[in-house]
Amino acid sequence: MNRRALAGGVLALLLGASSSAAPVEVCRNGTGTHRGLFYTFWKSAGDACMTLAERGRYTSRYRLGRGENLVVGVGWRKGSSRRTLGYRAAAFEAGANSYLALYGWSTGPLIEYYVVDSWGSAFKPPGPDARALGMVATDGGTYDIYRTRRVRQPSIRGTATFDQYWSVRRSRRPTGGDATITFANHVKAWRALGMALGRMNYQVMATEGFGSTGSSDVTVWRE
Repeated sequence: MNRRALAGGVLALLLGASSSAAPVEVCRNGTGTHRGLFYTFWKSAGDACMTLAERGRYTSRYRLGRGENLVVGVGWRKGSSRRTLGYRAAAFEAGANSYLALYGWSTGPLIEYYVVDSWGSAFKPPGPDARALGMVATDGGTYDIYRTRRVRQPSIRGTATFDQYWSVRRSRRPTGGDATITFANHVKAWRALGMALGRMNYQVMATEGFGSTGSSDVTVWRE
């Protein structure tokens, strides 16, 4: 191969590497894989997008009207009850009503679950009328445990009735530093209260918003 052809080949490889590393903006509902990690984007309505960057990082921005809901996140297509998740929230602007949480689903039974580390100014999940069933101390904080039910609501199995399992940190976890969620500790505490998960579906570090304006900058990894 002559020098010109060789130089052209090297340039093409460099451009290809640069192109594959370029951030990807997602503004429509769907799931996929970016640089080896699973992502999900779902909104009922409203103005919202997420941007997928390198090494498990995503950013989101959203402006949601009354009754509008958003869930976005990066993680794994198949969740694990034994996973220890590491993440860094460089920024989380929650507005009135948003959560930053380890989030996922199981089937058989159909369960939607949350380990909530931060929330907005007007609403702490799962709501003022919820009664804590127990608690778990882990990863430098204490989490209250709740179980709620959703009736004929959207799910990974279409419109359905299902339970939600919650572990909600008593105080918001500060942004800007590395954080750990040892999910097995929550699963064990839930199980002791009769709250068993089924077969694991996807599992992500999520930004969720309801009728709120906000943004997030989150990087996810596995410990």
